[in-house]
Amino acid sequence: MLDKVESNAILDRLPAHLQQYIKPQNYEDYSPVNHAVWRYVMRKNVDYLSKVAHESYLDGLKQTGISIDHIPNMYGMNRILKEIGWAAVAVDGFIPPAAFMEFQAFNVLVIASDIRQLEHIEYTPAPDIIHEGAGHAPIIANPEYAEYLRRFGEIGCKAISSAKDYEMYEAIRHLSIIKEAEDTPQQEIKKAEKKVDYLQNNMGQPSEMAQIRNLHWWTVEYGLIGTLEDPKIYGAGLLSSIGESAWCMTDKVKKIPYSIEACKQEFDITKPQPQLYVTPDFAHLSSVLEEFANKMALRKGGLEGIQKLIDSKNLGTIELSTGLQISGDFSKVIEHDSKPIYIQTSGKTALSHREKELVGHGVKNHHEGFGSPIGSLKGINLAIEDMSPRDLTAYDIYEGEKIEFEFEGGIKVKGEIITGTRNLQGKIIIITLKDCTVTYGEEILFKPEWGKYDMAIGKEVISAFAGPADNLSFDLITHKTSTTTIKSKSTPEREELNSLYASVRNIREGKDAKFSLGAALELVKKHHPKDWLLSVEIYELTVGKDEKLAKEALSNLEDVKSRRPDISHLIDGGISLIDGQLVS
Repeated sequence: MLDKVESNAILDRLPAHLQQYIKPQNYEDYSPVNHAVWRYVMRKNVDYLSKVAHESYLDGLKQTGISIDHIPNMYGMNRILKEIGWAAVAVDGFIPPAAFMEFQAFNVLVIASDIRQLEHIEYTPAPDIIHEGAGHAPIIANPEYAEYLRRFGEIGCKAISSAKDYEMYEAIRHLSIIKEAEDTPQQEIKKAEKKVDYLQNNMGQPSEMAQIRNLHWWTVEYGLIGTLEDPKIYGAGLLSSIGESAWCMTDKVKKIPYSIEACKQEFDITKPQPQLYVTPDFAHLSSVLEEFANKMALRKGGLEGIQKLIDSKNLGTIELSTGLQISGDFSKVIEHDSKPIYIQTSGKTALSHREKELVGHGVKNHHEGFGSPIGSLKGINLAIEDMSPRDLTAYDIYEGEKIEFEFEGGIKVKGEIITGTRNLQGKIIIITLKDCTVTYGEEILFKPEWGKYDMAIGKEVISAFAGPADNLSFDLITHKTSTTTIKSKSTPEREELNSLYASVRNIREGKDAKFSLGAALELVKKHHPKDWLLSVEIYELTVGKDEKLAKEALSNLEDVKSRRPDISHLIDGGISLIDGQLVS
């Protein structure tokens, strides 16, 4: 996909399984109405957020080259973002949480290239370029926060999901798309909301991914910083919403000191948030992240980590104390004294060391699964991985020797040693045998006729995490969503309205225009009685210059307010912004 977009050194580092989500921005698809929506939101935000946002926000707008007047070309933004070590890519709406976080780990912002409709100018449940470009991008200019974001991605993409997490992702993605799309029947929206609500209430024990996704939501998306009495905004969801950025500062939204407890707080993307978390500083965010990571299977491993991978029904990896990494779909674990003594995968499996697949141990070699004992030998205090060459000889562990290993817990491995594979420190990490039988009591785990037996060496499982150790071991170019974002339909009425917006924009920029301001106002009154933003823009260009036309624009806006009281505050907000700038 990178051959279709303007790449750079940061994007070139992205693995193929992330590149599959990238799409061209198609900048020419943005309509004049789209640009007007961007401009209104940005002007309102910059005016208001200068008072309530973290100081990094306004500085970041300048540093990241984000224009207030025009939707940014994100691949053009990359030339500026690279100065702070980041890049941006366009995607189609929501992508899976693990992929989203892995992009962050590579210092890449994922930006949904669509933009909200004028009807949803205050808030949209769907990710859009206002949320991503105007929310996420400016704040990463703060180095401490940018490192938190990168580290969050690095840890978050290793979080283990439950089997239900992907179903929830698909349901939320579908709901966000149809709520943002025009003319979606209310009945269809209610059905989608009902499904999301049902899943949220029937997820069972929250997975690591569900919990770390909550931490992401309450910091990166909806975080406040400072004190409970005087918090500032840094979360992208608040920075990009002219409705919620004001709402969150009222007493109607409960403010809670940010802690690891936020991982238990679920959220609803379709509604304003009833509570928000306040961190004293960005350093505290990193402290809580590390506290959470210490509870993850990534750092704890053990029986619990293996069981999480089995329950996830997804590709995952365990790492043994020798550094050997086993990647596959884990299907079975035998335990003894609350410790794993045997693990089994089903289907394609790969063995790696330090995230690099071992030669001869890819999915072609282990295409039907992999099983191995874990732990120490019974009656021997010295683990195989800690044995010196002299120790190995003393215990008859060398090539050509027929041997029977009996592990603590009862796993027996009997066969003839062919060879051993060592890591860079010289420790044996795999022993390969022929004519091998593996048993656990009466249960046969491996038979000689199945071929060579590769026995993993490791006295304990030190880590368990989602995904493969080596991304090249598996075909990960498999992403297919059940839904795609819905584009606005082209109609003669919409084309005329776009032409009117284009004329007003051209006049503001000193370019030739198809319609004069007066003609544009007459046509919008006659043919587009619901539209309000164009009249606000005409008022901006005429007030103090053509008072007659300015009064006509205001009069039309009063008429729209009487017909559409629900958007009166948006009209008043636009007018007050213009009048305030005239005074200043």
